[in-house]
Amino acid sequence: MKSYLVRKILELIPTFIGITFITFIIIHLAPGNPINATGGFNPNITPESLKNMEKIYHLNQPIYIQYIDWLKSFFSLHLGYSLVDGVSVAEKIVHRLPITLAINLITLILSLLIAIPIGVISAKKKDSFIDKFFTFFVFSGYAMPSFWLALLLMILLSLKLHVLPLSGLHSFNVKPGSVAYFLDMAKHLIIPIFIGVFGSLAGFARYVRAGMIDILNKDFIKLMYLRDMPEKTILYKHALKNAILPLITLMGLSLPSLIGGSVIIESIFAIPGMGQLFYFSAMARDYPTIMGILAISSILTLIGNLIADIVYALVDPRIRY
Repeated sequence: MKSYLVRKILELIPTFIGITFITFIIIHLAPGNPINATGGFNPNITPESLKNMEKIYHLNQPIYIQYIDWLKSFFSLHLGYSLVDGVSVAEKIVHRLPITLAINLITLILSLLIAIPIGVISAKKKDSFIDKFFTFFVFSGYAMPSFWLALLLMILLSLKLHVLPLSGLHSFNVKPGSVAYFLDMAKHLIIPIFIGVFGSLAGFARYVRAGMIDILNKDFIKLMYLRDMPEKTILYKHALKNAILPLITLMGLSLPSLIGGSVIIESIFAIPGMGQLFYFSAMARDYPTIMGILAISSILTLIGNLIADIVYALVDPRIRY
C-alpha cells in the first residue's frame, strides 16, 4: 500500500505541470491582454506607454519564459500580484476560498445524503412507480439551467414572498460574530445550496442505482435473501459497499467543480467567493489571478483523483497490485 501511495503522489507533479502549462497557453490565446483591458481605451495613454507597461509586466516575453517565471513563483509560494489593483493574488484567494469551499462542501454532503438513498430505493423498486418518480425528479434538476432556476427562485422567494434574502452573503444590519450573523448567512445560502444540490442529484443517484441493480443480481446477494438476513443490512452494508465504486470516481472528479461550478451561482447571487473572483479576473484579463485560481483548481482535481484512488484501494484490495 505504501509503494502504491508513493507512486500516485509522485505522478501528481508532472501532471500538475502539464495542466498548468496548457492552461497558461490557453488564457494567453484569448483576445486582448491586461494592458488593453485596463488602459487601452484611455485616450491619454500613448502606444509607447502601453509597450512600457507590457515590459514592466513581462508580457513582451515568449509564453514559455512567462510560464517558467510563474512556475518558479508558484513553487516559492508566491502567486504574484493582481494586474488590476496590485493586491497579492494569494491574499485574494485566501480571503475568498473558504466561502466557496464551505458552500460546495455542504452542497456535496447534502447531495450524497439524498442521492444515495434515492439510488438504493430506485434499484430495489426497479421499473416501479417510485423508480420512475425519482428518475423524473432527479433529471428535472439536471435538465434545468442553474441560472434560470436561480432567477425563478429569486423572483418567487425574495421578490414576491419576501421569505429569503435576494443576494449577497450578509445583511447590513447584522452584527458580525453574533448568532444572528450566522443565521442570516445561512438564510442567504439556502437558495444557492438548493440549486447546487438539485442539480447534482441526477449524477450521483443514477450511478448508485446502476451499481445497485448490477450487485442485486449477484448470487451472493440472492443467498443473503434466502438466509432471511435483514433487508437494510443487505442493501446498505453488503450491496452498497460493492456498488459505490463508480460513485467514488464521480466524487473525486467533483472536487474541481467546487470552483468552476461556482462562477455562475456566485455571480448571480453576488457571493464574494472564488467563482465571482474568477469571473471578474477573466473579464479584466488579470493573468496572475486567473492562473492562481486555476492552479488551485488543478490541485483540487489532483487531490480528488488521489483520494479516489486511495478509497478504491481500500474498498477493493486488488487495485493495490
